[in-house]
Amino acid sequence: MMVPLYGRVIAAVVGGLLVLTVWGSAVGALVVTRAVASRLTRLADKSVTIVFRMLNEHIPDYRRRDRVMAVQAAAILLAQLAAWLVTSFVGFALLLWPFEHNAAGAFAASGSSLFTLGFDEPPGTTPAIMVFAAAATGLIIVTLQIAYLPTLYSAFNRRETEIALLNARAGVPSWGPELLARTHYALGSGVSTIDTMPGLYAQWERWAADVAESHTTYLPLVRFRSPQPLSSWVTALLAVLDSAALFLSLAPKSAPVVPARLCLRSGFQCFARVGKAMGLDIPDEPDLDAGISLTYEEFLDAVERMKKVDFPIERDPADAWPDFVGWRLNYEQAAYAVAYALDVAPALWSGPRIHPVEPIHPLRPAPGRPPKQV
Repeated sequence: MMVPLYGRVIAAVVGGLLVLTVWGSAVGALVVTRAVASRLTRLADKSVTIVFRMLNEHIPDYRRRDRVMAVQAAAILLAQLAAWLVTSFVGFALLLWPFEHNAAGAFAASGSSLFTLGFDEPPGTTPAIMVFAAAATGLIIVTLQIAYLPTLYSAFNRRETEIALLNARAGVPSWGPELLARTHYALGSGVSTIDTMPGLYAQWERWAADVAESHTTYLPLVRFRSPQPLSSWVTALLAVLDSAALFLSLAPKSAPVVPARLCLRSGFQCFARVGKAMGLDIPDEPDLDAGISLTYEEFLDAVERMKKVDFPIERDPADAWPDFVGWRLNYEQAAYAVAYALDVAPALWSGPRIHPVEPIHPLRPAPGRPPKQV
């Protein structure tokens, strides 16, 4: 059945809009240096996320789920590329339809231009221009995607280097009280290294700013998982922020006030920006009346952990608790939302998960043997 010319012209207009949508989406995702909303990329992200959630639905063990989730970021990148190419294919086919006798010929001409060297081309100047545009679109999209990968992995390596360094201090999975306890304990050397915390907070202030910029500009980075199953950028940053909040609350005289405050601000801005870029419901300002989900008993457990290594606590926990709540109120909701959406390692103080799982305490090495005396 021959479709009337006016019907094919309407289809061509729709095809032109699809091609423009692809160009806007690809340029926004791969070229523009800020987060650009795109329905195509969001659709690819959501579709892949739903598939992986279905795959993990009946896997109770977290480490097995993590192995499955490790390929999710790659799947999203491939899904984005497929969405751009398939939408371009349909768009150019509709654009060429008015110049072909049937839809099959239009789709053949579009596919030959977009995916091959062009074995089929309708006669005429206008179709030739469209065919060349289709060929350029396919080539440019694939080239941009290939050039995009080194940028992603460069940002990933910067992120993971600091996390690997933190793991020795804060344990795996990372936990704020463990970070303070281990830093003060200093591998049992008898000499506290708590004076290194200002440098650590300054380093993680910059790290959080870097992650906020890179992970909102290149959103698939948020789903790049750490090489170790119990390690995560979310729980690592949360541990650093919790350590700063604990330090300021329990030992305000000896705490590095300015570096800790700057780290806290950079950290909760990072969680908020990444969460909003992921489409999560993150409020602009925390609800001061809502409080935090962390309980006072959990706070006391953390204080006991710090007391075991004689951490210099200056205040009674009951007096420090309101201050700690005030600090954690700024970042808890955003951090928990990101941790839930990404199903990261179930560290202590990191909130619920999609699949209910017991929090894992930091893995601590066995006591080492002292060197033999010669």
